[in-house]
Amino acid sequence: MSAMGMTNAQIFQQVALLRWLSSQTDEDRMILATVTGVQVGRELLNRFTGRDKVDAYKNECILNISEFLRQNPRASQADINAEVEKRVLVFASRVKALESAPIF
Repeated sequence: MSAMGMTNAQIFQQVALLRWLSSQTDEDRMILATVTGVQVGRELLNRFTGRDKVDAYKNECILNISEFLRQNPRASQADINAEVEKRVLVFASRVKALESAPIF
């Protein structure tokens, strides 16, 4: 669960569960099973690929470079290049570390 509440997938699953709990029909049970299966599949894919972590690392890299530029508006091109290179190397090493990280 995120700081803002449930994700869209969690909301869909809860709606499907509530619907099934209210009706107890086979159709609603199948909808709940499908929604739950999709959510589990998505989570497994994210864990196998590390896509969510890669995206988070990329965003962090971009934000760190932006913060450097904001704090150093008069930085030389050489300083900017060095900072970008440093941040990209950190990003790359973190992504590389995902290859050996446990899935679960």
